[in-house]
Amino acid sequence: MLHKAAKVIQVKVCSIQYPERYVVRRMVMAAYHELSQEFPGLEIEVNEVKDSGEIGCYAHVLVLPTLVINEKVVCSGRFPVKEEVKAWLREAILAEQDQSASPATDVFSKK
Repeated sequence: MLHKAAKVIQVKVCSIQYPERYVVRRMVMAAYHELSQEFPGLEIEVNEVKDSGEIGCYAHVLVLPTLVINEKVVCSGRFPVKEEVKAWLREAILAEQDQSASPATDVFSKK
């Protein structure tokens, strides 16, 4: 079943070491390409975080990678596999769809 992706998924790859960021970024892009068939219109924005102060906002590990999706730390201190990244991206997409599908409550409605 094809789902329509609603919003841009924000991804951060955190590490002070370039090779670690590169490996995780490639994994994210591979997962994205596979999911783009299931979710037409899926867009992700991948940012690399190199600053130790900013990394510290997400994790205590600076050298090993930390992966953040929509401001949620999903993996820290290890290299995730593609199936994990796909599952985390799918979870973020479905959460976005749930938020956009739920009706806004009218706090001023009459009873």
